[in-house]
Amino acid sequence: MLDENNYPDEESLKQIKEWDILENGVLGLLDIVKENTKWADRQITHRGKRVVYYTYHTGGWSGNEDVIKALMRNFFFRSLYWEKTERGGHYYFRINSHLR
Repeated sequence: MLDENNYPDEESLKQIKEWDILENGVLGLLDIVKENTKWADRQITHRGKRVVYYTYHTGGWSGNEDVIKALMRNFFFRSLYWEKTERGGHYYFRINSHLR
């Protein structure tokens, strides 16, 4: 959850990093990421049904940088879904429907 300064709290970052997508699925994790992202409606996009293309842009906000660091430290999420990272804080993921 974002604090009064719009930064994610430590418990949320830990939850993102340690989320077990094999047991709990990926959608709950993405909800937590959204809840902890400043300007989530502009920074996060997803499209597709059979394959979901999920993008995360930090917008230069250090709190969003903390969120994406925690997400990228989630071994299974990164291993299964990470597609590419571009300079400037742009992260791209591909989530197959059978893996959700």
